[in-house]
Amino acid sequence: MGYAMSRLEIESELFDGSKVTNEAGSSTRSNKPLHNVDHEIAQLTNLRSGPHERLRQLMPGKQQLPVSPVKMLAGREGNYSGRGRFSSADRCHMLSRYLPVNGPWLVDQMTSRAYVSQFSADGSLFVAGFQGSDIRIYNVDRGWKVQKNILAKSLRWTVTDTSLSPDQRYLVYASMSPIVHIVNVGSATTESLSKITEIHEGLDFSAADDGGYPFGIFSVKFSTDGRELVAGSNDNSIYVYDLEANKLSLRIVAHTGNVGFRSYEWDYRWMDYPPQARDLKHPCDQSVATYKGHSVLRTLIRCYFSPEYSTGQKYIYTGSHDSCVYIYDVVTGAQVAVLKHHTSPVRDCSWHPYYPMLVSSSWDGDVVKWGFSGNGEAPAPMSNMRIRRRYYY
Repeated sequence: MGYAMSRLEIESELFDGSKVTNEAGSSTRSNKPLHNVDHEIAQLTNLRSGPHERLRQLMPGKQQLPVSPVKMLAGREGNYSGRGRFSSADRCHMLSRYLPVNGPWLVDQMTSRAYVSQFSADGSLFVAGFQGSDIRIYNVDRGWKVQKNILAKSLRWTVTDTSLSPDQRYLVYASMSPIVHIVNVGSATTESLSKITEIHEGLDFSAADDGGYPFGIFSVKFSTDGRELVAGSNDNSIYVYDLEANKLSLRIVAHTGNVGFRSYEWDYRWMDYPPQARDLKHPCDQSVATYKGHSVLRTLIRCYFSPEYSTGQKYIYTGSHDSCVYIYDVVTGAQVAVLKHHTSPVRDCSWHPYYPMLVSSSWDGDVVKWGFSGNGEAPAPMSNMRIRRRYYY
């Protein structure tokens, strides 16, 4: 798989200020510029995704961004940067304009809500977790074939998160319980269905001072060396589990006081939110920027920075309660793309670490893939071999 670079004019359509993109299967629009983004963040983002300064100075003609692929390639061949190759920022400047907005193509359709969807670190595997206890690992390099289907044990409500170990041999999964399970998923060449008798070792994240409160874990991740697990829970704490010692090694309490309440005369359940309060900033808000357009209701919605390798983390992308995937420009705050397909909330989505490919999963049970076709043509229609859609409330 590689990048199709034949459509040289696309950057002027995708990133020309207030212009909007109309690719098949998606819609885009811009919103108000983000004026209060932290200057350091803006500077670092521009450095990671901008062309080499010397190349910009030596290139003939009016200085405009983005620099066209033809000029970038000519500058590389002319060794304008003095390196004889693209720098990582040059590469990101080239690739960050090719967004995964075409599609979607159906990867899988289940009869239960999808809560988790994540690429592995190298992009060769994809993991999706469903409320009905299924956790599926797809082999991306082999046509998205299901490499392993795991039936979660001791599930409470749903699979809230999963994480692959750095060597991709083990997978941990969490639910609304202090117990995290770890299972051997084999090598990338092994295909199997997880048997009900297969060992799912339970790791207890309960601490001695938690008073026996049955908290749930919302997020769990392997450390970079694979020796520890880090988890976030609904008891306002962060936990670190030592896998070698097989015990909880650290608990960090994020909040020590109660959350205060204030009552208002309107009722959010049936009355409209007052328009004059929509843009108010809480006095304790510590955020450096705010991106608006998506909605978060009924469940936690996950958002991420776009991959560093191909985009220099130039974008933020997120699911939404309104069944769409939103992509924002980090610096300007503009909505670069809105991907529309699902009929229920999109709780999770994942951008391939190297390719212009994004996968979204929804409560409608669909796991779909978005990409950049490279030829400007509309994608082929999704397969008609689909089961009848089921709705969940």
